[in-house]
Amino acid sequence: MPSEASIGVKAAVIREKSGEFHIEDLCLETPRRDEVLVRIAGVGVCHTDLVCRDQYFPVPLPCVFGHEGSGIVESVGESVTKVKPGDRVVLSYLSCGECEPCLEHSPGYCHELYGCNFAATRRDASTTLRKGSEVIHGNFFNQSSFATHALATEKNTVKVPDDVPLDLLGPLGCGVQTGAGAVMNSLNPRPGMSIAIFGCGSVGLAAVMAAKVAGCSQIIAVDPNASRLELARELGATHAIDPTQGDPIEGIHQIRPTGVHYTLECTGIPEVLRQAVDSLTLTGVCGLIGVSPVGTECAIDMNSIMFGRSLRGIIEGDSVPDVFIPRLVELYKQGRFPFDKLITFYKLEDINKAVEHTEQGKVIKAVLRP
Repeated sequence: MPSEASIGVKAAVIREKSGEFHIEDLCLETPRRDEVLVRIAGVGVCHTDLVCRDQYFPVPLPCVFGHEGSGIVESVGESVTKVKPGDRVVLSYLSCGECEPCLEHSPGYCHELYGCNFAATRRDASTTLRKGSEVIHGNFFNQSSFATHALATEKNTVKVPDDVPLDLLGPLGCGVQTGAGAVMNSLNPRPGMSIAIFGCGSVGLAAVMAAKVAGCSQIIAVDPNASRLELARELGATHAIDPTQGDPIEGIHQIRPTGVHYTLECTGIPEVLRQAVDSLTLTGVCGLIGVSPVGTECAIDMNSIMFGRSLRGIIEGDSVPDVFIPRLVELYKQGRFPFDKLITFYKLEDINKAVEHTEQGKVIKAVLRP
């Protein structure tokens, strides 16, 4: 049953597959015991929001998406001790905290990850948003932050410092965390090693910056968009390859004849994943980040894998958000992780323009400000 107490919010609602977002006046429940009400300062538009809009994953509609929120805590439930009203926070993904991966500090591989983030309900199946008597699904990634306010739990709320622009920080909760963490946490290259990054959107460019922080000597950016390759070079890429101008595998082998130590696939395209694997040196590791529709398959040469190469999936950059997000903020403050160069701001009511520009490749990371 819905709570009798609620507040009025404006939110971007998706009502049908591949539809446009509509700004609507909704009622959002007030926090339960372990919940946190956040007034949103900025929220990133992520590829995952768009594939869920298109129902690559069957998220129930109508729904409010948004899962890269940042803002100020307005109120908390009575059991919350991690944050208090007035705190500045980033919202990230939710994990159950009880299964074996969670207990082993690998919350990205939580056995309940899908239900916690894509069911668009609380874990008890209750919903947080309504329009009159109509149920609007919230709790997308336990936040639904394409809105003026979001309801999260203290578990997926990360406190951040006061001396960094708050509206910049939302993308640290997912896309930037994923790309940077894939390098710094998952692959963990030693200084002087080589990496090729296939796809230079916000995730791939976060990986480029992280590879520079890690001390990789050869950082190869692969993308057909010339402006993204130029930005990749500015952010730390030592080489740039346009795959429409020749075989990227040959291009990588011209740079490093035996292949690279690591690759990251950030596009979700099977053919690109095959290229990423085939670009590896012996014992090299390919990390798969790109999201594709459920059931997508890719052909891999078994002999290539047999000779010591490996392929692994990576969720949320193997990050523990309470630990990793503050580290990224500190690197940003030091000038070593300038992720602000990825961001273009839009008003929340201009969300459809932001999505259009994102899909056309005109912007790297659109961030909405209510």
